[in-house]
Amino acid sequence: MKYDWILFDADETLFYFDAFKGLQLMFSRYNVAFSDADFKQYELINRPLWVQYQNGDISASELQQTRFREWAKKLKTTEQQLNDDYMQAMADICEVLPGTTSLIHSLNGRVKLGIITNGFTALQKIRLEKTGLADYFDLLVISEQVGVAKPDRRIFEYSLEKMGNPAPTSVLMVGDNPQSDILGGINAGLDTCWFNHQNQLLPENIKPTYQVSTLSELEKILF
Repeated sequence: MKYDWILFDADETLFYFDAFKGLQLMFSRYNVAFSDADFKQYELINRPLWVQYQNGDISASELQQTRFREWAKKLKTTEQQLNDDYMQAMADICEVLPGTTSLIHSLNGRVKLGIITNGFTALQKIRLEKTGLADYFDLLVISEQVGVAKPDRRIFEYSLEKMGNPAPTSVLMVGDNPQSDILGGINAGLDTCWFNHQNQLLPENIKPTYQVSTLSELEKILF
C-alpha cells in the first residue's frame, strides 16, 4: 500500500446526497407538497450560499438559516428548526454509493481512514452510525466545527495535525468535487483521486493524481 492515510469527502463520494428527495420528505412532515419549481427556487438561494461558505464569506449557521428564511415565515417556524428537520430527513434517506462498503472493508486494517467534509455535523455522525461505517474511520473533520471549509488549505492542515502530521505524500484525498476536494488536496500537498461518477468535465487547471468513475476502480488502483 502506497499510502498510510486515505481521506474521503462524504457527500456524493461515500453517500448519496439527494437534496430534492430530502426536502420533499422534510416538507411532507409539514403537509407541504414540495415541487420541482420549489426546488429550483430553493437552489437559486442555496447554491450561491454554498459558494460563499466555501470562500469563507459566511458561516455554516448563516448558510443553514438563510436558505430557509422564506419557508420559515410561511410555515411560522424558525430557520433553525427547518434546517434541523432537513438534516433529519437527509439522515432518514441516507444510502451509501455503490462500492463504498466493499472499499472501506478492504481498506480496513491496511491503512488509516478519514473523512473531511463541508457537510454539517448533525448529518455526518448520524449517517456514519446508520450505515455501520463509523468504527472504520480514524478521523472525522467537519468544516462546521473547524470554522473553515474545503478548499481552504487550513482545513487540510488541521486534519494533518489531527492525524499526527504524516508526510503529505503518504496521504490520498478522494472526492467528487474538483474545486473543494481535488484542488484543495493538491494545494495541501496531497495526492488526489477525482471520483467522477457524474461524468463531469475537469477544469483544465486541476490535475488529480488519479481519476475514477467507480469506487471499485479505486480499489483496483490501491491494491
